[in-house]
Amino acid sequence: MATLHLLSHSPFADSRLASCLQLLSAEDALLLTGDAVYALQTGTAQRQALELMPVSIALFALEEDVIARGLAALPERLQMIDYAGFVELCCRYDRTNAWL
Repeated sequence: MATLHLLSHSPFADSRLASCLQLLSAEDALLLTGDAVYALQTGTAQRQALELMPVSIALFALEEDVIARGLAALPERLQMIDYAGFVELCCRYDRTNAWL
């Protein structure tokens, strides 16, 4: 069963991102929202970990949050979505796991 993993906390504040990455399966997806989009910053260990994910794992980020934080030079594999896309993703995957 494919799972959509939702992260919203800063990857620099705790180990949620690292824990999540260890549990991702081949058909899963990761959606970064809120301060979790800071994991996309160039030159960070968190960005490198995202780039090393298997290509079968989809990587999404909420466009509004990326823009609000002024992030640029994003990974090519990243798919930016809006709130309607967020809802669509939640319906597309069998399960949703919010890393609170």
